[in-house]
Amino acid sequence: MSEATLRDHAIQQLVLANRILAHENVIDGFGHVSVRHPTKPDRFLLSRSRSPEVVTRDDIMEFALDGTLVSDDPRRPYAERFIHGAVYEARSDVMSVSHHHAPAVIPFSLTDIALRPAFHMASVIGAHVPVWDSQPEFGDTNMIVDTLEMGRSLAKTLGNGRTALLRGHGAICAAPDLRAICMVSIFMKDNAELVLNTLPLGQPKYLTGGEIDKAGAMLLGDMPLARAWDYWTARAGFPGI
Repeated sequence: MSEATLRDHAIQQLVLANRILAHENVIDGFGHVSVRHPTKPDRFLLSRSRSPEVVTRDDIMEFALDGTLVSDDPRRPYAERFIHGAVYEARSDVMSVSHHHAPAVIPFSLTDIALRPAFHMASVIGAHVPVWDSQPEFGDTNMIVDTLEMGRSLAKTLGNGRTALLRGHGAICAAPDLRAICMVSIFMKDNAELVLNTLPLGQPKYLTGGEIDKAGAMLLGDMPLARAWDYWTARAGFPGI
């Protein structure tokens, strides 16, 4: 396929991912999801600053990994585009990134209780979900990751994992494609809700390391991803795409 065709397909899928994550109550009006450019690994695609629930193809912008807009588009980009660029810069294996503020995950950024996979679908978030705190390195801020330096610091905390929490803010997820980023993001939120509902009853029995590895590898395979993507696109109002 030509570069133009591949880019067009990536944009279509990115719009769907925005709608899916909004419909599944993962991304609110201020979250965002991106995809690495399909033929230019030093660039990524991300909407202009707009609520994900209403993102369209015309909203998608192209950026260099340092967050520079690759055009003279006068529209305002997301202030936190540096999250995406820094993760792509640090991780050649990552092709899609999300940043969300799902309320259920935030308590785990505020306490010493780690967010760990407690049911099989959540194996895709990984065994370890680190917490990034901007305070030690950057002091008092507006709590937004609006510089490349902050983005790189966050990417360092993410390391080789799939998820990380931002203290008092939300989370980031990293995955090999847009279908996988939806799976990781959605089940991160669902797992946090499940753990919060379980804690009043007692200590959760979390998945073992082996269970996380085996279940996660299975769920991120082509068949489960295709099945989940069909389900989510239909729920978001786009059946048959």
